[in-house]
Amino acid sequence: MKKLKFLVSLRRRESSYQRQNAAAVEEAAKRLGVEVETVYAGNDALNQSEQLLKVIQSPPNLRPDGILCAPVGTTMQQVARSAAAAGMGWAVLSREVTYIEELRRGYKAPVFSVRIDHKQVGKIQAKQMAALLPQGGMALCLLGPSGHPNTEERLSSMMAAKPANIQVKTLTADWTQQGAQKAVARWLRLRTAYDAPMNLIAAQNDEMAIGARQAFTDEVSTEELESWMGLPYLGSVCCPDTGPKWIRQGLLTASILNPSTADVALEMMVRAIQTNTQPPERTLLEPASYPEIEKLARPAPSSWVARLEARELALRSRQRIE
Repeated sequence: MKKLKFLVSLRRRESSYQRQNAAAVEEAAKRLGVEVETVYAGNDALNQSEQLLKVIQSPPNLRPDGILCAPVGTTMQQVARSAAAAGMGWAVLSREVTYIEELRRGYKAPVFSVRIDHKQVGKIQAKQMAALLPQGGMALCLLGPSGHPNTEERLSSMMAAKPANIQVKTLTADWTQQGAQKAVARWLRLRTAYDAPMNLIAAQNDEMAIGARQAFTDEVSTEELESWMGLPYLGSVCCPDTGPKWIRQGLLTASILNPSTADVALEMMVRAIQTNTQPPERTLLEPASYPEIEKLARPAPSSWVARLEARELALRSRQRIE
């Protein structure tokens, strides 16, 4: 029997979550007895399209049996149609798309999506905020790109689930440490950044939370730095090679475990091809708080309270001077 082979197209090698997916799909391939090749798009949608179309348009004996794609920017609808028309399976990773039903009606190849339940991610982060700020306060929230469905789903569910006594200031970044660092640095240079003291930093992934810490290190005075560093920092997409380590080091207070999607999608596609069936159109994977919410729901250490009070005094002093 022919050994099945698959192409896995991921966004960027620098992303800890994309590396998590690459490792998970390699392990799944060994277990399933199939071949996988993983390529990275360099966070460039045009480059990703060209990479995939080159494979799809190659001679039939060189084509993979299916493609697992984490789209950059666009949903890759035309590329997906080309793959299905060529008889290749198509699985969308970590992204909601609207064309799956149409392609399943028109082609026999398995077409489906596997993604994280991003609404649940937002709800978990709201619960973490509530546990860490039982008396309420102000949270600075770092978001992914504007208009990105993952950004919007996480934000809307977090805003709906957070306690009314926690106010939110949002800044938009691009999922990277560097992007978050630049966004926070620009904000810190505005007078309005000091209108109200922040009590917590929350980011839509771990890398942006670390980028925020770096911006505070670079931009605020020595007198204020300790109070910024002493705030709770929440991340998300807690990956094995970064998140737990950053939490142990005290750089993050908590994060959210997002299971990898690529290995789940590979198992579904292999089963679909072997049984000549279609998998479910959409599969949602459940995230989980790390650590558990119950472990966060503790009285704030007196040293942390003291740092907050010192920071508020420093901000009031700065406002009087200005």
